[in-house]
Amino acid sequence: MQTLLEKVKANLILQHNEDDELLQNLIFTATAYAESYQKKEDGYYSKHDMHPTTEQAVIMLSSHFYESRDGSTGGFFADNVQASSQVWTVVNGLLSMNKDWQV
Repeated sequence: MQTLLEKVKANLILQHNEDDELLQNLIFTATAYAESYQKKEDGYYSKHDMHPTTEQAVIMLSSHFYESRDGSTGGFFADNVQASSQVWTVVNGLLSMNKDWQV
């Protein structure tokens, strides 16, 4: 089974290992965002399996962080001024599917 790092690298079409430490940090940050958005305790996904929609959101968000690390919006949607907003809309939509709603 592929690790999150391998899945993020595949999503980025990245074949070198020079940025693995950076990518691990971005994956950690994206996972922490997912836990917070879904109202789960810190470190929840270190102890529990991640639902496929949450995993896809983490992959997308990690990739977005990597491609935009210089403060611009890079990657596939670089020519679209709405690209960053579109990424966040999709990520939040995916995370909402597994959110623990509290009243």
